[in-house]
Amino acid sequence: MRAYVDQHTCIGCGLCAGTVPEVFEIHDGGRAFATADTTEENADLVEEAIDSCPVNAIRDEE
Repeated sequence: MRAYVDQHTCIGCGLCAGTVPEVFEIHDGGRAFATADTTEENADLVEEAIDSCPVNAIRDEE
């Protein structure tokens, strides 16, 4: 599974990257990107990042 960040919705707050830096990064444009797949080890943190996104810009994609 991989998380997807909607670039039109993301405000670049960095909460996701702060929660799971091995999955999310803030790129030069100031928006977050999912740069790695979700693993069994970080699945709970990815779900936390999805639930915590203030603008609901992150979703799971299989």
